[in-house]
Amino acid sequence: MTEEYRFIHYALFVTFFPQLIAGPIVHHKEMLPQFQSSSAFRINSHHLAIGIGIFAIGLFKKTVIADGIAVYANPDFNGADAGSSPDFLVAWSAALAYTFQIYFDFSGYSDMALGLARMFGIVLPLNFYSPYKACSISEFWRRWHMTLSRFLRDYIYIPLGGNQKGSRNRYLFLMTTMLLGGLWHGAGWNFFIWGALHGSYLAINHIWRQYSLQFTYLKLNKMVSWLLIMLVVVIAWVFFRANTFDGAMNIIQGMAGMNEWCGITYCNLGSLRRNGRNFKIVGCYWFPRWCYPIG
Repeated sequence: MTEEYRFIHYALFVTFFPQLIAGPIVHHKEMLPQFQSSSAFRINSHHLAIGIGIFAIGLFKKTVIADGIAVYANPDFNGADAGSSPDFLVAWSAALAYTFQIYFDFSGYSDMALGLARMFGIVLPLNFYSPYKACSISEFWRRWHMTLSRFLRDYIYIPLGGNQKGSRNRYLFLMTTMLLGGLWHGAGWNFFIWGALHGSYLAINHIWRQYSLQFTYLKLNKMVSWLLIMLVVVIAWVFFRANTFDGAMNIIQGMAGMNEWCGITYCNLGSLRRNGRNFKIVGCYWFPRWCYPIG
């Protein structure tokens, strides 16, 4: 715990603008010692250069990559919310496009926050660490929005009892934590379902890991684990992005092939090119090569 008796320091902590909108979520004890340092908020060429570099990377992620991908994800999700039933290719390309979009959007904002703070000589905690390279859902949450994961752990999961009150309560606490984490993003059923899915994923992960210690044949190959985690993460993102439950289910049904299938012999490739789908076909091809943890 950090004791602080000066109101001006507390006011600076709660109003320090770089991380207010999209994180990182910081602890009082991380910031106050830096605010009290004699080197803080003084022009330093070293901090300024690093900060500008990090900010530029974040700005590129947000405005070029994320916003560039959004034009491919938004029409399909909006159409699904309006009642259309996307085929297999359209549903998967929309889901994968949004999977990239939200990562580059969110991590771009976080990088800009880190860069702005560093220009003032303040070091904020890292918020993203290649989350799509995770081979388990618990590893995903150690890499995705890490400061939110820490906040949920320290202020909800552990105070509820954590893993100190038996396995059954542990799974209940995990589900409660993730449900509240979903509602933290917004008061909507889509965020509630997203939180419920991730709570279920974490509970299953712990159960599977426990049994795999007794039955070694349950241990999955690294590639299989990565593919499985990416599959469930992408499915959860569909509910996170869709504005309505019916819209999310339209996308999910398309991904499962329950609507139309779109193969080489079925699709009108000329129409696909005119609609920009050729970009998403290439994106689907490069997706595993870009994400899979090699080495």
